[in-house]
Parts: sequence; C-alpha cells; structure tokens
Amino acid sequence: MKIAMIGTGYVGLVSGVCFSDFGHDVLCVDKMPDKIDMLARGKVPIYEPGLDAVMARNVEAGRLRFSTDLAAAVDGADAVFIAVGTPTRRGDGHADLTYVMAAAQDIARALTGYAVVVTKSTVPVGTNRKVAEVIRNTRPDAEFDVASNPEFLREGAAIDDFMKPDRVVVGLETNRAKEVMGDIYRPLFLRDFPIVYTDLESAEMTKYAANAFLATKISFINEIAALCERVGADVKAVAKGMGLDGRIGNKFLHAGPGYGGSCFPKDTSALARIGQEHGVPQRITETVIAVNDLTKRRMVNKVIDLCGGSVNGKTVTVLGATFKPETDDMREAPSLTVVPALVGGGAKLRIVDPHGRKEGEALLPGVEWQSDPYSAAEGADCLLILTEWNQFRALDLKRLAAAMATPVMADLRNIYSLEDVLAAGFTAYDGVGRGHADATHDRARVPTE
Repeated sequence: MKIAMIGTGYVGLVSGVCFSDFGHDVLCVDKMPDKIDMLARGKVPIYEPGLDAVMARNVEAGRLRFSTDLAAAVDGADAVFIAVGTPTRRGDGHADLTYVMAAAQDIARALTGYAVVVTKSTVPVGTNRKVAEVIRNTRPDAEFDVASNPEFLREGAAIDDFMKPDRVVVGLETNRAKEVMGDIYRPLFLRDFPIVYTDLESAEMTKYAANAFLATKISFINEIAALCERVGADVKAVAKGMGLDGRIGNKFLHAGPGYGGSCFPKDTSALARIGQEHGVPQRITETVIAVNDLTKRRMVNKVIDLCGGSVNGKTVTVLGATFKPETDDMREAPSLTVVPALVGGGAKLRIVDPHGRKEGEALLPGVEWQSDPYSAAEGADCLLILTEWNQFRALDLKRLAAAMATPVMADLRNIYSLEDVLAAGFTAYDGVGRGHADATHDRARVPTE
C-alpha cells in the first residue's frame, strides 16, 4: 500500500515509520524544510527509544521517505493520514482544528484518484465529517472516503504500542474504506491484535473517553494520596491493594505530582468543552482537571515544608523535568508549575534531566542545568525528584547526603523508601501519600484554592 503521512510530529513520525516497517511505501510530509532535511539525514527530531533504528532500517530498504511536497505524496496514495497538531485553543479549551482543515484542503487539491483520508490527530466528535465537507467543497469531483483512526501511543513506549497494540480503532462508513484500512493493518490482524471497526463519531469519542478515564485514575490516586498523608496510610500499599482487583487494575495508580504531556491535559480539556457545548457537562472530567492542577501546586508546599517554611535563598537540586521518563516532552509537565513557583519564592534551582534540557531551557528561565546529579547536589538545601528516570532510581544516597548542605529529599515519584533515605544520612524525607520524617509546625504555603 502507498501511504502519505501529513505531519511529522510525534504521532505522524512514529506512525509513518511503523507503517513502513509493516512493508508499506510511506512518504512523510511536513511544511518545515529544516525538519525534513534533518529526517532525510537520518536524524530524529524527537527522543523516542528505538525510533531511530526502525527509521534507518526502512529508509535503507526504500520504504520510507521524507518530503515537503504534499502533492507528490498524495498522488496515487491509497491512504492519506492527517497527523498534524490539534493544540488547545486559547480562551475556550477546545481543540484547534486549523491545521487539520488546512491539511484537508491541501489534500483535496492533490488527490488524483480514490484514497481514504484518515484522521490520525486527536479531534473532537464530528471533525471527520467536517474534513469530508472541506474536501468536497474544495474538489467536488474528488473520489475519497474519510476514516477516523485515533492513536493510543505512550511516549517512551510508542514503537511497542504501535507494533503490539491493545486494539486498533477505525471509524468509517463504506466497505471500500474498510478494505483499504484492513490492508494497511493486515500485519496486526494476522497476529490477532483486535481491530475495532465502528462509526466515525464513536471512534472520535473513544480516544477522548480513554484518555479521560486514565487521567481520572491518576487524579483519583493523587487525591487518595493527599488523604493518606493526613491519616497515616501509605498510598503505595493502598494502590497495590486496589490494583490487584481485576476490575480496577494496577496501571495509572502511581501517586505523583500530577499528569502532564501532550495528551491528557489537552484531551480532558477538549472533552470538557465538548460536553459543555452539547449541554452534557462532563463533571467528572472537569473535576479531574481541577484536582490535577491542585496536585501540582500541593507539590510546591512539600518542598517549602522541607526547607523550613521558606525557599528564599535556598538551593534546590531537581532531578527530572520532562513530564515522564523516556521522552524529551515538556508539555504540561509538573516541573512547569513547581519550578517557577520555587524560583518565584527566591530559590536557586539546578536541574538534571537526560533529555529535557533542549526544551526546558526556553520553558524554565532562571535555572541552572547540569548533567550530573552528584555535582548538582553539592551544597544544596533540598533534593527534589520530579521525573523517575531509571538513572535516578539507584543513586548513591550516602554520597548525595554528604554533598548537600541540608540533606532533605522531596521524592515526588516515591522511588525511594523513607527508611533507606534516612539511613543514608538524610535528615528529612517526604514522598507522595506516604510516611514522612519532618517536624510538624506552621509553614508558608502556596494558596491552593
């Protein structure tokens, strides 16, 4: 099959590379010449484990190419995937469809025969019908069908998610489109991975509903964590007890500083907006958003407490800035709330992150970036763990404690135990939803309401 992939962002690039690994002929298109030049030279503009190797393999095999020429990509394509950005629109929280509709117009002008125009981007319910309308209005003689094929890729595990998916969801209306999409995903069908065919609206809604539900689990366990801190329970034990129930499952029950990234914040906001527009408020999702914002601000107070009620003049070493490990993505990361609040409180911050510096330097001004946790901890007054990168999981705690001026730890990912931290020479420790070791007294707090 000949596939055109419009957009080489995270979704478009991963999808295009993986489709080529299925054996399809894929031409990835982007309007940014610098990005296409980088890809043509074998350089991956994002950090995603394993992506560079799969890309190189298929470029060498001649199945994967990159271009700025959309018309050439669409010409003779069996399927044209739209994988452009749908950022949250300022002011109303809805998904901005400007790029999607512009791509639809460009595709319409370039169509030379029948093709399935597939929306891979996350879009509100009804968008695919609008895409079809744009194409018909631009080219009344165009021969095409539309399909909705939302992605369910986890950053840091995207290749495995694409090649071994829990399911593939495809919304469409005609048997002809179903045949094309079936051929595209035939390698997965032959290995018995579920392919769910449904109508356009159900496919669009599935993406939002799935992400909102996962975000709900995160906000729920973070609220339970806050309660655990007050009543003396350990949220890790609580989450384990919950997760062993097959009806609940153990995924997304890890208490922490709140969710971030490119999907959950944007998709929960869009779903809430869709509900408001249709007179069916999504109150659970709206609460999930509020709880997540509150959770991030609550993390600031933990650091303030550990620093004696004020961070003014204190040096805080931050381990991790990306929203999760194994990605360079800083979008909506908890660090974007926590770090500016600490800097605003007068703290001097040193940040160590294996891949976050490239984006982080522009997003987090007024901080110092370092590459080594131990040198970053020299003379520090607090060690703050914000992202659970593997290289932070087995640090020499004694060495860290000895290097610090005031050895206290705010472990916001619960990767260490209170006992191990104190045994290593730290004088205070606080996790999320767990026991802590510090004196109880009144301290300055960031307003949370």
